[in-house]
Amino acid sequence: MYKILLLNGSPRKEKSCTLRVARKFAEGIKDSRECSIEEICLADCRIKQCMGCLSCWGRTAGECFIKDDDIPMLKQKIMDADLIIEAFPLYFFGMPGTVKVFTDRMLSIMNTYEGQLPVEGTPFHGFRYDMSGKRFAIVSTCGYAQTDLIYDSLLSQLDCICGKENYYALLCPQGKLLSIPELWERMETYLEKYKAAGAELATTGELSDETIKNLRVAPLDERKFKILLEMFWRNEKSGKNV
Repeated sequence: MYKILLLNGSPRKEKSCTLRVARKFAEGIKDSRECSIEEICLADCRIKQCMGCLSCWGRTAGECFIKDDDIPMLKQKIMDADLIIEAFPLYFFGMPGTVKVFTDRMLSIMNTYEGQLPVEGTPFHGFRYDMSGKRFAIVSTCGYAQTDLIYDSLLSQLDCICGKENYYALLCPQGKLLSIPELWERMETYLEKYKAAGAELATTGELSDETIKNLRVAPLDERKFKILLEMFWRNEKSGKNV
């Protein structure tokens, strides 16, 4: 059976707006093919920081020196999955801290660095294990009105790790709208395009450039969004959003 691993990287756990988007994408896949979906919240896992000892590149050959946390379990689940979905909000133009620590600890999946030159479009270190047939998708929301420029630093890092074009970046601007009760119905309709994207991946095995571009179109125009933001921050300052 096709296995989907959904890693929730939001510190807000079940309250995460990004998780709603990722679940809708996974729902589209499940409605189109037989599959299992396992969801893990990284904030609930025990993940120690990488010590930079590089044992996984040396004497332990692909195995992290740290054994007493949840990384061995998470790594095995990644190796067993056909599709890995990482869902997290954009934090200061990058990954939330928990996701960054988790990503650092995945170094053991990569080949030992022996002076090889980076090749644009490929994982700069290359994978230690056979990753053929696997798909990797990032689902991320941001509070900005657009995704252009805002995601450049994050995507550049992922290009180095995974190789450009070797992962799907499903980006959702104006993610704050997902937390506003008055807009719930409207946003549910908006999220249907992420479900359709899941169905496309399930039936064709790929996501088209057109689909990925469409996912990055914001639900509101910038003028309306700016008005909502002004209202939101005014309520925040007065305590009405608490």
